[in-house]
Amino acid sequence: MIQRPLIILTALIVTFSPRTFAQEQSPKNPELQTAICAARLLDVKTGALVNNAVVLIEGDRISAVGSGLSIPAGARVIDLGDVTLLPGLIDSHTHLLISRSGDYGTMLLTKSQAYRALEGASNARRTLLAGYTAVRDVESEGSGYADVALRDAINRGLVEGPRMKVATRGIAVIGQYHPFDVSPDFSDFPHGAQMISGVEEARRAVREQIGYGADLIKIYADWRYPTLTVEEIRVIVEEAHKAGRTVAAHAQSSEGARNAVVAGVDSIEHGNRIDRATLELMKQKGVAWVPTHGHRLERYAAITDDETRRRTEARDRETQKMLLTARDLGVKIAAGYDPALENEHGFNAREIVALTTAGLTNLEAIRAATMSGAELLGWQDRIGSLEPGKFADVIAVSGNPLSDIKQLEHVSFVMKGGVVVKDEHKARK
Repeated sequence: MIQRPLIILTALIVTFSPRTFAQEQSPKNPELQTAICAARLLDVKTGALVNNAVVLIEGDRISAVGSGLSIPAGARVIDLGDVTLLPGLIDSHTHLLISRSGDYGTMLLTKSQAYRALEGASNARRTLLAGYTAVRDVESEGSGYADVALRDAINRGLVEGPRMKVATRGIAVIGQYHPFDVSPDFSDFPHGAQMISGVEEARRAVREQIGYGADLIKIYADWRYPTLTVEEIRVIVEEAHKAGRTVAAHAQSSEGARNAVVAGVDSIEHGNRIDRATLELMKQKGVAWVPTHGHRLERYAAITDDETRRRTEARDRETQKMLLTARDLGVKIAAGYDPALENEHGFNAREIVALTTAGLTNLEAIRAATMSGAELLGWQDRIGSLEPGKFADVIAVSGNPLSDIKQLEHVSFVMKGGVVVKDEHKARK
């Protein structure tokens, strides 16, 4: 049950704040023009490095990008020196409202939704400072519609954070999502998702979530086994698509992923037991894959039992093989870190590094966290590359990420919409 103070806060934010980029707050103390100068700029579309790079900005948008451009008289100049400029990074699978240190059920019982919203604001700022200027937040994990409030608060400039598309509550089959093993005596025990059974409950859940501000719908096509039926997923997709929303499907098994793809979802999340036949179907239907590969590697590293480690390492090798298969088939791969623990937020670039460990080139991994992410969010005309007309979302790293991908774990400069939110250089003319 959503607590009354959070309902009131959300209602106020939704009523008095914008929901579209066109309405977002203009940069604080905007200059007429700004010029960012750097030794290099990565053109993520061509893969080329532009030397002696200049990015000209008017308000919150890029007006020109190139080598050695003339800087207009009176423009503010940000001279970053020997760095590489890139577009702001995009995490296509995050959960800013979850910040666990222990058991999932304990989190639901001991943290109020107001506290979860404040944690989300802190995580949003950490994510932005890590160079991620946009995220796709795929479920609030038991904190109701607090992600809508966070998105709108960021858009109003009340708190610092990335641009957000939010999925609100998520949809799962009764009995097949956290928390598990709760006594049946506690019939009102909180859940991590909106639990449904049947086509009409699925339809109602989508309509409700969209009504309360969802930008996309997140479903659990499987958990311990395939759960939602193809018919249930089809209804979810139908309701979402007619409202202009996409559907992201958690699916770890090949059967769960295939059911979701057949039913018309827009992306498969995780997919660590996906098979080639499903990938071929995804390519045919234009379904993207967000593998969250790095997160699994980190979790596997903590396994101490030899037999369990052997099985998980074998599974991981198969996932890496499928990643390369997806790449070769032309399936769109987007980077998503899937943070859930307190010490994971702000380290999203680990996923980019992990994609290269799996065999993607550095450029392919960077595109998964820029261009592909922008396309998945439906914002490819606004973010994802440094081009005239797009938002001035710019980051900088000291080295060359085409030769050292780990540079993206140490972002030294972040600008979002023409506003500098991080600058470790402090170099000014």
